[in-house]
Amino acid sequence: MRREGTLYLHFPCFDGLVSAVLASDFLEQNGWKFNRRFCPVNYHLRPTWISSHLRPPCAVVDFLYHSDAQFWADHHSTTFLSGEMRAEYESRKSLWVQYDSQVGSCALLLWKNLSSWFVSKHSNYQEMVYWADKIDSARYLNVQEAILGDSPALKIYRSLILRSDTEFCVLLIRALRRKSLAEVARLPEILNKSEEVRSLNEAGLKRFRNYAHLEFGDIVVFDLDASPNDIVSRYAPFYFFPKARYSIGMTRREGTAKITAMRNPWLEFESVPLGAIFERYGGGGHQRVASVILTKMDAHKSDTVLSELVSEIQKQDSTYFRPIRQALG
Repeated sequence: MRREGTLYLHFPCFDGLVSAVLASDFLEQNGWKFNRRFCPVNYHLRPTWISSHLRPPCAVVDFLYHSDAQFWADHHSTTFLSGEMRAEYESRKSLWVQYDSQVGSCALLLWKNLSSWFVSKHSNYQEMVYWADKIDSARYLNVQEAILGDSPALKIYRSLILRSDTEFCVLLIRALRRKSLAEVARLPEILNKSEEVRSLNEAGLKRFRNYAHLEFGDIVVFDLDASPNDIVSRYAPFYFFPKARYSIGMTRREGTAKITAMRNPWLEFESVPLGAIFERYGGGGHQRVASVILTKMDAHKSDTVLSELVSEIQKQDSTYFRPIRQALG
């Protein structure tokens, strides 16, 4: 008898989406079944994640480690919320409990370990993994592709900006299990949202320039309110400041604030550990990309948090890496 499982995935995130496709396929081949029990999760759950009880049997992909997960995979450097959780993972690690912070995406981690299970869907899945890794690692050819690229994967990725509900998440997982990226990107639900986001991105570029400035000579800093009339891409700082090393900025929305930082993906240098820096404020991420959401309770401290983060990035960059850059230059 098949077991009805629940799959928790990082969403809205293209890597989380593709990871859920791979994991659900693998688990169904191993006696699980999924009807509509796909649960999108995001980092606002971080404070209560360890103490929460997940619906058994369950899987978690591209998100924080949890003891209740029979299947778990992640690649974020900030995934373990305590030393005990890290030790527990070490005692459990296997094909069903996977972690590697050196891999650019959770989808690539799963593909490396599970690709032999997907023979009949190999080419479709391989293309999805390629794009999940490219998007999550920000390995775009240039800033224009990052903001306005028109590949099927980027159309799907852009649609997530306007729809992050569970119904849309389930629709995408089901579609990607059966169809290629190109076929999914042509679905009306995807195509319409993607075109809308593209227009909003173009409008966002026009507005962004008035709210951004350089600090310490090479950190783009911005602070703006979310607008229904545009979307500001996280790559917008490098559209206007292509030689900046980092960007960090705040977007305010309905009493909350989201701060996001990124190392310039088109410059070659070792990034400071942005994920670890943001973890101190309740956020997380990778070495090169990180974010934190300040809820209404903490939003009044947003200016102070932004200032402290800018200073810490500059301090660590100067202390550890800039002397190397100057010596080589």
